[in-house]
Amino acid sequence: MNSLLRTLKRLLLAILCLIFLLAAFLVFSIRRSFPQIEGQVRLSGLKASVEVIRDKYGVPHIYAQNRDDLYRAQGYIHAQERFWQMDFWRHTGKGRLSELFGKSQLETDQFLGMMGWSRVAEEEVKLLDEVSLSILKAYCEGVNAYLTDHQGSKLSLEHGILRITNRNYQAEEWTPLDSIVWGKVMSWDLGMNLSTETSRARLLQHMTHKQVEELFPPYPSINPFILTRFPAKPAITGNMLAPLDGLGYLLENLPLNHDPESSFGSNNWVISGNRTKTGKPLLANDPHLGAQMPSIWFQVHLQCLPQSENCQFNVAGFSMAGVPGIIIGHNQRIAWAFTNVGPDVMDLFVERVNPENPDQYEVNGTWRDMEKVNENIRFPDGTSVPVKIRYTRHGPVLSDYSKSAKNIKRTATVEMPPRYAISLRWTALDPTTTFPAIWKMNLAKNWDEFRTAASNFDVPSQNLIYADLDGNIGYQCPGKIPVRAKGDGRYPVPGWTDEYEWTGFIPFESLPRDINPPNGYFATANNALLPQESGPLVTMDWDYGWRAKRIVELIESKKDRIDVNFVKNMQSDNKNYNAEYLVTALMNLHIQEEHLVKTLKLLEDWDFQQNSDSASAALFEAFWKNLLEQTFYDDIPAGMRPGGGSRWVEVIRLLLEQPESRWWDNQKTTKNEKRDDILKEAFNRAVLEMEKRFGKDPVTWRWGDLHTVTFRNESFGSSRILILERLFNRGPFSTGGGTSVINATSWDAEETYEVTALPSMRMIVDLSDFNNSFAIHTTGQSGHPFHPHYIDMAEPWSKMEYHPMLWDRSRIQANAEGTLKLVP
Repeated sequence: MNSLLRTLKRLLLAILCLIFLLAAFLVFSIRRSFPQIEGQVRLSGLKASVEVIRDKYGVPHIYAQNRDDLYRAQGYIHAQERFWQMDFWRHTGKGRLSELFGKSQLETDQFLGMMGWSRVAEEEVKLLDEVSLSILKAYCEGVNAYLTDHQGSKLSLEHGILRITNRNYQAEEWTPLDSIVWGKVMSWDLGMNLSTETSRARLLQHMTHKQVEELFPPYPSINPFILTRFPAKPAITGNMLAPLDGLGYLLENLPLNHDPESSFGSNNWVISGNRTKTGKPLLANDPHLGAQMPSIWFQVHLQCLPQSENCQFNVAGFSMAGVPGIIIGHNQRIAWAFTNVGPDVMDLFVERVNPENPDQYEVNGTWRDMEKVNENIRFPDGTSVPVKIRYTRHGPVLSDYSKSAKNIKRTATVEMPPRYAISLRWTALDPTTTFPAIWKMNLAKNWDEFRTAASNFDVPSQNLIYADLDGNIGYQCPGKIPVRAKGDGRYPVPGWTDEYEWTGFIPFESLPRDINPPNGYFATANNALLPQESGPLVTMDWDYGWRAKRIVELIESKKDRIDVNFVKNMQSDNKNYNAEYLVTALMNLHIQEEHLVKTLKLLEDWDFQQNSDSASAALFEAFWKNLLEQTFYDDIPAGMRPGGGSRWVEVIRLLLEQPESRWWDNQKTTKNEKRDDILKEAFNRAVLEMEKRFGKDPVTWRWGDLHTVTFRNESFGSSRILILERLFNRGPFSTGGGTSVINATSWDAEETYEVTALPSMRMIVDLSDFNNSFAIHTTGQSGHPFHPHYIDMAEPWSKMEYHPMLWDRSRIQANAEGTLKLVP
């Protein structure tokens, strides 16, 4: 017996030792990739020493004596914190994910290779001016200096794990091409009108053109436009600036099949000093992007010290790992912010294909050979698969590798030929100049210089808002936006004639803009720029303006002067106009069932604020989900059903005024249902759903228990391997907000209540004192799991808390977490 006990003890001790050793090895593997933030590092290529002070939020403040060293240091810091994110995104942009993860990524790489982002980026690199190329090369030198002695698990935990299944993988040097390719991926992520055009075409297979149009109503006149006048007459305060002359143009796990109901969007607004307590402008931004781990944003401060004619940078804000400079933020003179314009810059062309030769298509009565590009998709085991990519004069043949394009069988513009292909014309597939525009914005000192920079901002077109120390506020819509010989870009068009060809682009001077408006603010939320008759055709598909309506309402209703705290409250606002309309309709129903009447009382005195702890919000959103299902699931096939975004808010609002519309009738029953029948049924189902989930007492229901966000690593975090997902993912976190509210934590009503898109960061800049500016982004600065800054921002982000955007060096040093010296 004693012998058995000794054996068991030894076995237990051996198991405990093994567990300890495994844990120690895991801790070692995890920690060895953490960035060095103190001491000294020799960095090849530097001309002089660089100081990097990281504050307690993990934000690096980089001080360099010349421009190239500043960007070398930024590249080094990005690689320290986020190289896996950079490496993953460049493989995505180049269609080379199979090199990392094997044959499971073949279809994805075929699609990405067809898009040809890498080939376009090669042309863009050739077109870069000397300064822009110098910036990119310096940035790459910094990244590559870090890669010199960091590979495998020293580079990131992800790279360490990758070595298990892909032993020969070695991270390649970073090149200017890699940064430019990253911009193409972002342009695709923000280019949503292709999915809308595809959805219209696919819906035509199931319903009439009139019915499809009813599901895509025009922008509602009750909601605000971005500009109140156009063209505007400049009224610039401070130093008078020369007018602009001679600027302009001479003539969608990965978002590979964009869901138009994903409700990506953004808010920004800038308020004139005439409305603020300080007498200087306040500028705010919260871009809405998909939930991901790590955050897409990396906050940083770049400063030349001392500043000189050859090194003028002092700029702080949000960068993206893989790209030099600051995307959104402020320098010592101006501040700027972005939201997506969403112009129609993607058109689908139906190509008539030669029945006797599938690689020929018709152009004005003659057959033309498609251009063909042959590529190989390589796998970790050394094998490869050849891929043939075909192009017409319009662009890649989308139907070769896109399931959505393959499923287009009808269009409203023409009868489909017996044999056809679908090709894509997209501005981002032409060489563009977007990144040089960003670097010029970083240096701009006034409205004139800012607009000069904006004139090069080709793709993706953004609503640019602006403020400066002189008190000016401005708005500019930039971008390459096509002019069509015919049509409005809403449906696929015939490509075998020139009837629907692009004839050029809207000149920059003809794009909407304004400065110092009489109302004292600009507010954009992906809503319509102008009434259609007032300006050039930018798109027919805007966000429907509910977020913009609320932003304008809050600014206009403020009777006394506005301060930073009021702007914070604006960004946290959860009012849902959809609820306001639908609760009124519910209250007018004659509901007699006692338990339904009792539950309906939750909505009687509700202020329509969808706070995380709100029982009313939980009940309403369950009702909204069930209402969309009861109204449309009998008419619309799976995969195209309502996601609940702003378009569906407008569709239902209009249908409420048509109680006998055919849309209310459930085609799966013998009864002819009317509006009130469907409203009652949806409410009944919502109550049953909530009772099943949370119990019979409605007072205990919480919106935040339904509406959560989990931040998932874009690669290993979606692997379906539990241990990997637990290593890399974080959450769930309860949130308030919802779709089409300012705090836009969007969700897909065809799926679950889980957050799919969100305010990826929040920023407020006070032009009276940059030290009184605030920010937060979704996860943390670090891309390394278990690092203190990996997830430290998620909790404050979910609670609508901020940290200061430290600006003055004295405050930065007082809040320093570590100081790193980079020396030649």
